[in-house]
Amino acid sequence: MSDLMIEVEDLTKNYGLTRAVNKVSFSVKRGEVLGFLGPNGAGKSTTMKMLTCYLAPTAGRAMVAGHDVFSDSLEVRKRVGYLPEDTPIYRDMTVVEFLEFAAALRGMDRSKIAGRIKEIGLRCGLGDVAGKLVGELSKGFRQRVGLAQAMLHDPDIVILDEPTSGLDPNQIVEIRNLIREIGRNKTVILSTHILSEVQATCDRVLIIHRGEIVADGKTDDVTTHTQGGQLLRVTYAPGKVSPQRDVVLAGLGAIPGIDRVRPMQAENPRHMTFEILAGEDVRESLFRYAVDQNVIMLECAGGCPRRAVSWGNGARCCGRGRSR
Repeated sequence: MSDLMIEVEDLTKNYGLTRAVNKVSFSVKRGEVLGFLGPNGAGKSTTMKMLTCYLAPTAGRAMVAGHDVFSDSLEVRKRVGYLPEDTPIYRDMTVVEFLEFAAALRGMDRSKIAGRIKEIGLRCGLGDVAGKLVGELSKGFRQRVGLAQAMLHDPDIVILDEPTSGLDPNQIVEIRNLIREIGRNKTVILSTHILSEVQATCDRVLIIHRGEIVADGKTDDVTTHTQGGQLLRVTYAPGKVSPQRDVVLAGLGAIPGIDRVRPMQAENPRHMTFEILAGEDVRESLFRYAVDQNVIMLECAGGCPRRAVSWGNGARCCGRGRSR
């Protein structure tokens, strides 16, 4: 049996002319807890929806538990437990009634449903509210019901989209503890825009920005790197004798400390604008490059991952590339 539970290669999703996810590639091992970290609109939820067969990819390939999301989507769904961000559950049902309904939809063995609901209900801390209407529960308990629904059929993979969104601090701690418990014997993927969330629950983190993966590694390594990192927008204008855009692109990529350079569309077609992800402060190097290569620096804006909500030590970003 393969140790890889999820294999993704060049996964892409377009909404009309907008590309929400751009050639994303990664893999997830059995028993790994992976965090998708990125600002709202980065492509986290869209990627999850493609892995759960809720959305069809525009291009690329994804294998989940050994089954292709294109050609074998029903088998994928049998092996995945999914909790969307909005926790879609029927509020006019009791907790037990809703879980019985979910079990029937999953085609579970009727003789085993009651025992499984009791088992997973106790595991998710629902014993005291089993007979209550879902609509009477706090948001924290509704999240627990959503988690119970996702785990009811004993899936190989559990995918959680913003599982602590909107919860109070005590509820967040409870859900994090539950996720860690699930991760002891399941492959778990969760998305969040909060750095402390992945630090508290995940073995590994993927940072997604504008539909692309910009960092992938062990949680401690990636978060340490990003806490001192920058996302910059740099614009150069040609001097009297200056290199072509491709030469500048290659030159910037060779500067120590720069992890990625991506050309962007400039308002003036003669200008050269680049988005730069750097692990350290490279503004002086960018200026010196401009002097050495006879180009004029018109803009160097940024300073932290744009629109990130939290990046460690309580630091926050105001959404315009300036930390506060």
